[in-house]
This record gives sequence, structure tokens and C-alpha cells, in this order.
Amino acid sequence: MKAIAVIPGKPNSVHLAELPQPSLNEVPDGRGVLVRVLRVGVDGTDREINAAEYGAAPQRCEFLVLGHESFGRVEEVGTNVRELKRGDYVVATVRRPGTSIYDAIGTPDMTTDDTYFERGINLLHGYLTEYYVDDADHVVQVPQRLAPVGVLLEPLTVVEKGIAQAYEIQRRMRVWRPKRAAVMGAGTISLLAALVLRLRGLQVTTFARTSKPYLNAELIEETGAQYLSSQQISFERAAAEHGPFDLIFEASGYSPLVFEAMQGLAKNGVLVLASVTGGNKTVEVQADRLNLDFVLGNKVMVGTVNAGREYFEMGVRDMSHAEASYPGWLAKLLTHPVKGLESWAELFTKLTSAQGAIKVFCEVASL
Repeated sequence: MKAIAVIPGKPNSVHLAELPQPSLNEVPDGRGVLVRVLRVGVDGTDREINAAEYGAAPQRCEFLVLGHESFGRVEEVGTNVRELKRGDYVVATVRRPGTSIYDAIGTPDMTTDDTYFERGINLLHGYLTEYYVDDADHVVQVPQRLAPVGVLLEPLTVVEKGIAQAYEIQRRMRVWRPKRAAVMGAGTISLLAALVLRLRGLQVTTFARTSKPYLNAELIEETGAQYLSSQQISFERAAAEHGPFDLIFEASGYSPLVFEAMQGLAKNGVLVLASVTGGNKTVEVQADRLNLDFVLGNKVMVGTVNAGREYFEMGVRDMSHAEASYPGWLAKLLTHPVKGLESWAELFTKLTSAQGAIKVFCEVASL
């Protein structure tokens, strides 16, 4: 069967590869699920793997199949699978267990292992292919009504985990009722963060570079959030006028903004960092002031990456909530479809250079 793959360590090696058809027998104890891939989203991770910035192929294989944002339909299940059946729509999680205590208790997204296993990213093939097989424990059912937007679930889980972790941390406060939130950036993750925070009832200010008119700004404002451009107002001034913020979700991809965000955080506030920055930028900061404000203000800064099954299930609930509260909003994020695995070159051209792209995705098969 066809698959879109790269040769890790070799820049711009994306190509169409061939894989054998997977079998339920690959999963022990009758817990296998065979899934027909319908859609796969691509993002900066896929772009960076193709640029040879990171990523590794499975053992005894020279290439790595890309794609970690999956959506598919169950074709067949093993004898001991009760929670799924043929015809169910599903999304598979990304990270698989390693050897740490966190892996052992079912939270591989919190692993302390230096070597990690992620489908489509590191040491495991991804979903940009025709079929995959996985253990039912890693496959999450999606209601049929959400099928048109189901490919957004995996990126949504990054947001779900970050916000849930903020609330979990704040159990230390006994009482924490955040009212104002800020989102840094206006890409896919930032849009979804603004959505989830609005669904939680917070006043949301999104801060990004591009000036209006701008589709992403329109989408943010459709949720009742506010959009501000750094070309019109500095974050320091925005925080003074609209903050301070009880919760800030940083997903701009521009690391110096982290230090600006720190200054806009309210007392007892939480700053969630979701940007993966692989560069070598440096910036001069007022270290004493930032440290003093965090200490005296009981503030928290926490990083978040990847997501476990519970956040996928949480994401399904919020997608249903979003469809009820803002009908059709999620579908507007699906801006750039590409039909068929054989169109791999078009897929990566759109990923790297398409104007106005929010979510680029491959239509592997019909819904």
C-alpha cells in the first residue's frame, strides 16, 4: 500500500513509499484494530522532520512514514475488542509507552525516557498511508456527526492537555476562578486554544502579528474573543489595558514572546508553553524583575507536549460543544485539502508555502 515517507536525516526527502498491508495479528491478545485512513493533517512537525531537524525511522527500516494527525474508519477488530466495531470513526493517539513509571501507569505523554516512541515522528510509522493497525487502547471513537472535522482532534488535544494541566496545578489554590485569558499566536493551535477557553467561559484576548483583515482574526472574534495585532499594539500595553491575565496560552512559535507573556500574568496565574522552538534565539530580559514577580505573585509557568488518551476523549466532548455553540466554526479551519497520497508533492508545497493556510490535510479516502 502507498505511504508518504521521509528518509530521516536527509533534508527534503519526502516521497511516496510502499508498505505491506497491516494485519490484526500484529497486536497481541486479540486487541488489534484495523483502520482505513480517511484524512491526515500535516503541520510544522512534518515540515521539520522533512527538513531533517529530528525524527527517526523504525528499526530495520530506512524510511519513516509521516503523519500524526489521523482520522479513519474501523475496518476490522480483534476477538477481544468490545469498545469498537466495524464502521466506527476513530482517531489514534500518537505516543506509545516506553519504560518509565509514567509509561507504566498509562501516561506516556509524561515520560521521562530520553528515547520516546511517537507515530509519524520518532521510531514508529505514522498515518499517511492507506491502513494502520493499533491496539484498541490507543484508538479513540469519534461520533459520526463529527466526522467532517475529526482530523482536528489531535491538534486539539495539545490544547486540552495544556489547559487541563493549568487547572490541575491550580488545585494548590483551593479556589481558582480564572476570568481573563490570553492566547499568543493565531495558528491552528492558538485558534483551538481560544475556542476551548471561550467554551470554559473566559474572556479571551488573542495576540498575534498579522493585522486585520485576516481570516484567523475573524474566526477568533466569531467565538466572542478579542484579536489584537502586534503591529498596532505592544503586548505590554495590551496586558495593561485588557489584563492582567489569569491564564496565558503561548503557541506563537516565537520564543522571545514567552518573556513578554510572563510580564502580563496576573497573581496566581498560569503561563502554558506549547511552542516547540528548535532555533538558537537569544534575548536580554529583566531577570530580577521577572523572578520577583513570579515569587511574590505565586505564578506558574509550565510546558506541555503531546497528549494521552484522556485528552483525546476530552477533545471529543469539546468538539461536540463547539459544534453546538459555534456551528460550522471548526470546519472553517480546514482550509487546504489535498486529494490522495499520490499528491504528496502538492501536500508539502501547501504545507510550506500556501497563503492563508490554517490546516493543510490529505484526503486519503472518502468519508
